[in-house]
Amino acid sequence: MAPTTPPRGVYAPVVAFFHEDETLDLDALTTHVTRLAKSGVAGLVIQGSNGEAPHLLHSERQLVISTALEALKQHGKPGAVIIAGCGAQSTRETLQLCSEALEAGAHYALVLSPSYWVGAMKKDTITQFFNDVASKSPIPVLIYNFPGVTSGIDIDSDMISELATANVGKVVGCKLTCGNLGKLHRVAHDKRITEPFAVFAGKSDFFLHGLVAGSNGVIAAAANLVPKIHVKLLQLYDEGRLAEAQELQTYLGEADWILVKLGVAGLKGALHKYYEYGGGRSRRPLGSVGASAFDGEAGDALKRIVEYEKSL
Repeated sequence: MAPTTPPRGVYAPVVAFFHEDETLDLDALTTHVTRLAKSGVAGLVIQGSNGEAPHLLHSERQLVISTALEALKQHGKPGAVIIAGCGAQSTRETLQLCSEALEAGAHYALVLSPSYWVGAMKKDTITQFFNDVASKSPIPVLIYNFPGVTSGIDIDSDMISELATANVGKVVGCKLTCGNLGKLHRVAHDKRITEPFAVFAGKSDFFLHGLVAGSNGVIAAAANLVPKIHVKLLQLYDEGRLAEAQELQTYLGEADWILVKLGVAGLKGALHKYYEYGGGRSRRPLGSVGASAFDGEAGDALKRIVEYEKSL
């Protein structure tokens, strides 16, 4: 049985891999998840923003979850969990995705705000959406705040805290990719929230800052590329070795910025370049990123951090 909230630690939002004909490449997925699991991550996020969920059929989403779960069971540390992206534009489909995620073996659902017809997405509408999902989802829910993929909708700290207190044991955490550290700190220390509630930083470039503010860890795209470095930074912070943690944070911030500019396909291109699997392909219209994208200073910076990762 999964704990009430996702365990504290590093989570990689796993990318989806495709063959040249855009069918799922499950062999590459297994290779990737096995590497992540062996790195000591606390768990995986499947079909987060990096997992191309909008490009997958429901059946494909379940297949990716079950494939990843099997590799995690074989190679992950005890207690490692799967958080499945289950956000959709309707309450009905979101609940369907939550049920299908449970069937495939996921432990938690990560849910974005709906954003279709953004003018209609008032605060009370979004609040009701999360209340409805939380009341009927068969697995606990984490609120996912990422204005970049929800037409600019930015869930504030009051709404998150109110949803947590109104849905105890059902809304059990949040992922804040908005980068608002003040919001993260407010939610992590909100005295209205009396039950365990996991607040995650949503990017590598404020991983350490989030820990200082009281986060439960990080769910970060760059953890696909260098998971051991993320795990090492958490260890250094917990041991009080702040200067060393700051040094690692500097490298992670640089790598994260490079990957952000390259996009989802670029992250997969980096995996192919430095670990020799995956092919760097996405489903159209995202396209592909080839090896030439890693020429020059950006490629040199990523090569250095990957070499350090491989030394750990």
